Amino acid sequence: MTNPYYAKAIEFLRTHDLAAMEPGKHVIDGDNLWVNIVDSKLKTPTEARLEVHDKYIDIQVPLSGPECFGVKARCECTRPVGEMNPDKDILFYADPVECIVSVRPGEDITFAPETAHAPLIGEGMIHKAIFKVKAI
Repeated sequence: MTNPYYAKAIEFLRTHDLAAMEPGKHVIDGDNLWVNIVDSKLKTPTEARLEVHDKYIDIQVPLSGPECFGVKARCECTRPVGEMNPDKDILFYADPVECIVSVRPGEDITFAPETAHAPLIGEGMIHKAIFKVKAI
């Protein structure tokens, strides 16, 4: 079954100038789909933490420069840091970042709930978009 919110996110991504959007949360379809435009400091792979979400799929789009992401199957993560925060839909892991994927500005990368990811790996600052898509 196709996720209609994912399809709507991809359509929004293709038809809007994300780099021109103001920082902050932009609601597209209530609690089902929104995009956060953020400016963040990049980290070393050692500083970056793997994270997972239960309720939402992440689509991340670096806008101002390249960004690297640590990637690991959730089922292979063994060192949770606390419990899942249901309000923020996030659980961090202390597992080391071993596999890194590089994404160029304007490209997108998707992380489903079964994939742990460590965003914000690189040097300097980054302007980026993070879509939160309700998983169904």
